[in-house]
Amino acid sequence: MSDEPRTDTMPQTEEEWRAKLGPERYRILREHGTEPAWTGALLGNKETGEYVCGGCGAPLFESDTKYESGSGWPSFTNPADNGAVTEVEDNSFGMRRVEVRCAKCAGHLGHVFPDGPGPEGLRYCINSASLDFKPEK
Repeated sequence: MSDEPRTDTMPQTEEEWRAKLGPERYRILREHGTEPAWTGALLGNKETGEYVCGGCGAPLFESDTKYESGSGWPSFTNPADNGAVTEVEDNSFGMRRVEVRCAKCAGHLGHVFPDGPGPEGLRYCINSASLDFKPEK
């Protein structure tokens, strides 16, 4: 291991992620967990601003793409930009779904479904615990 100081602020080991995130965020972002429906702190948020990754702070979704889907989790019609998230096939729990991850830190955000209202017809169903919100100034 190099003795040079690290220039990035993103944790490199799972122990560092645990220390940074705490138990609940670690379970969701790093172990692909899900918060219970209707419990997320950002579900009812209607402020104008930006939703960023709770693990690394990367911009993920804009408030003008958030809508009430009735699913129990914050829902968005599309990411902030094409490179903000990655999508991975998820066949867990006997279902075929598409998992959404932060493109910068690979943290689990939620899933995307083809039943949204936007022009692309997508619903990004995201855990509140995976996000931080930055209000518009």
